[in-house]
Amino acid sequence: MRDFTRTVRRAGGLAGALAVVVSALPLSAQSTLEQFSYDSLRLSGVQFDLGALGSTRLRGAVTGGVRVDYGYVAPNVRVLFGLSYFGANFSSHETQKFAAKIAQLVNDPDSNFTVDVGTISWSDLTGDVDLQYRLPQSRTVIAYLGLGAGVHVRHGSGQAIKGTFVQDALSDVTAALNGTVGAEFALDRNFRFTLDGRVVWTSNLSTVSLRGGVMYRLPGRR
Repeated sequence: MRDFTRTVRRAGGLAGALAVVVSALPLSAQSTLEQFSYDSLRLSGVQFDLGALGSTRLRGAVTGGVRVDYGYVAPNVRVLFGLSYFGANFSSHETQKFAAKIAQLVNDPDSNFTVDVGTISWSDLTGDVDLQYRLPQSRTVIAYLGLGAGVHVRHGSGQAIKGTFVQDALSDVTAALNGTVGAEFALDRNFRFTLDGRVVWTSNLSTVSLRGGVMYRLPGRR
């Protein structure tokens, strides 16, 4: 009986604590939401960048783009819209895998054939939106962390896949998530040198890029 009473008391105590937490959640959520505002959203800067892009499926990829800083949606949280592009050839490992799959479809008792798929290329046009959290280091240096989402329009090309289902499979529109870490270095009152690393995850391709760029910040914008 004592154990039952003790259990009931513990359950009552946990229920009371849970009730306190639950009752506090709306206030906490409301306080957080109050920090978000559209009042500071306005064109604040334009950035151009260029860099190297790496993936296990590609080789020799260079990426470039333009990014627009559209101000702050919350304290130290800014909104950026971006448009970028890269074009690259598939790695030798990827083309060998493709050739091996084609070879499996060939019915040749002598097995004295070869498969040459040549060069297969992939291009990607990306539009994305990022939320970046600023971490001021000094008056001239600002670090930032970002998360975002984007839409990728891709196109596959190559003599061996032209007009085939493989080209159709490589030419698609897909969504992606991305993460960014980087820093801005003040060159003068309005110009910033930017350096950032970006990781992008999609269903059929994940990439890592390192980009350098220049941002022009409009007068009066931080």
